[in-house]
Amino acid sequence: MVTHTVVNQAPPRVDVDEFAANLPLREGVERYDAAWAIPSLGDIGRLVGSEAFQRDAELANRHEPELHAFDRWGNRIDEVEYDDGYHRVIAAAVAAGAHTSAWADPRPGANVARAAAFLQFAQVEPGHACPVSMTHAAVPALAASESLSAEWMPRLLSRDYDGRLLAGKTSALFGMAMTEKQGGSDVRANTTRALADGDGRWLLTGHKWFCSAPMSDAFLVLAQTANGLSCFLVPRVLDDGARNVFLIQRLKDKLGNRSNASSEVEFDETVGYLLGEEGRGVRTILEMVNRTRLDCVYGSAAGMRQAVAEAAWHVRHRAAFGRRLIDQPAMTAVLADLALESEAATAVSLRLARAHDADAPEGDVALRRLATAVTKYWVCKRGPGHAYEALECLGGNGYTEAFPLARRYREQPVMAIWEGSGNVIALDVLRALRREPAAAEAFDAELAAARGVYRTFDGHHDRLRARLATAAASASDDPAAAEAAVRPLVAALAVALQASLLIRTAPAAVADAFVAARLGPERGALYGELPSGLDLAALAARA
Repeated sequence: MVTHTVVNQAPPRVDVDEFAANLPLREGVERYDAAWAIPSLGDIGRLVGSEAFQRDAELANRHEPELHAFDRWGNRIDEVEYDDGYHRVIAAAVAAGAHTSAWADPRPGANVARAAAFLQFAQVEPGHACPVSMTHAAVPALAASESLSAEWMPRLLSRDYDGRLLAGKTSALFGMAMTEKQGGSDVRANTTRALADGDGRWLLTGHKWFCSAPMSDAFLVLAQTANGLSCFLVPRVLDDGARNVFLIQRLKDKLGNRSNASSEVEFDETVGYLLGEEGRGVRTILEMVNRTRLDCVYGSAAGMRQAVAEAAWHVRHRAAFGRRLIDQPAMTAVLADLALESEAATAVSLRLARAHDADAPEGDVALRRLATAVTKYWVCKRGPGHAYEALECLGGNGYTEAFPLARRYREQPVMAIWEGSGNVIALDVLRALRREPAAAEAFDAELAAARGVYRTFDGHHDRLRARLATAAASASDDPAAAEAAVRPLVAALAVALQASLLIRTAPAAVADAFVAARLGPERGALYGELPSGLDLAALAARA
């Protein structure tokens, strides 16, 4: 039995206080006026770090959602069955206010506290975060109808969770269904039709190519009326307790995000209620889209934190060639670089969260219009490569389903695709630069606040100003040229924003490393290719 004696393996990473262990997150919560939430965030950290919660996350992904279109007697029910572990996870997130706490209690730092809660839950189980995010994002859209808001808002703000489709529930989760197979991101090409049925009801007929979390209680749906594309609230259950027509055609077989059901849905005279002005559906739903885009940033940052935490745990407990892995310079550099990327994503997430608070100054409101899109493009694109490098730190263990990083590697791409993939977001940045000069001015002011510390950063900012002037001129004179050049411009804006934040808020070792590794002449193409002279031990310690 000597061959079965286990040595030189990392112990299980369980019963960890994920909030206490995440120094950049803790510091950001205090920095952005959410210190009042630290006790509850600590409770969340201990919960999501527990062995039981991690087990539920694993079960929710191993036992994937299952569609039951009919009951055993042949009645159409269109229900999706989830593992009990999924229900426990999402119930805990809702109870902690990871969905709508910032709307329920809109004080300074409210969105920061909500972001920190969301980040921790999504760090361990990301699939449930989809309906949690959409519920949060639906709140401002509901403001377009006083009657619908009065009916649904108390349910959205509730911290109860009930996964059943029932009338009279005191709580609710929201989803949305916009894209169709012929249009995708071009939602104006939608063909779903809505006809007025009197008494404020509309009847929708059409097919939605992607509808996530189909067991949500209600959905925001885009459909065409005689006056153009409009937004509708579609409940799963009608007031009399009858099921609305919501024909789930199939569940998508996805690369990742396996615990969350995504579906194709057919509407056949499905009851909906007009939300906002007829023909102004995109405008009505736009704030929901923007809020979910920001949650995509949080989701990517959460994944980076999980990747770093798991990699750091492994390399601190595993030895090879006579030394712990963390003590070997090449591995120290990789972990330091991964930690640097994670910290930058966390820093920009919390800065944007604070800019979305009700008391945000006018400059922050302008900043968030451009900065959210820029950050969504960059941070979400950095996620998959970051997850892969962390996975490699675990070697063969990382490539197995017994450890969470294989699941994380599959998960990260969805954040870059959901609510606008790269080109859609980049073109939105170009649109903002052309139409909203106040947003560009606020973004420039955010960068300028970090000038005078690093010549490398100042030079990058100077070049950006010139490129922005060129882009603004090209957008009018040569739109094709502006579009062709927009992706590298967005990337440069995103890295500059992260650098500006770390220069002003992070320890010197972090700011030194980020400026040198992301803006300097010695910057590498892959993780671990850091310039010489940096304090790698200090960076690794923050992991």
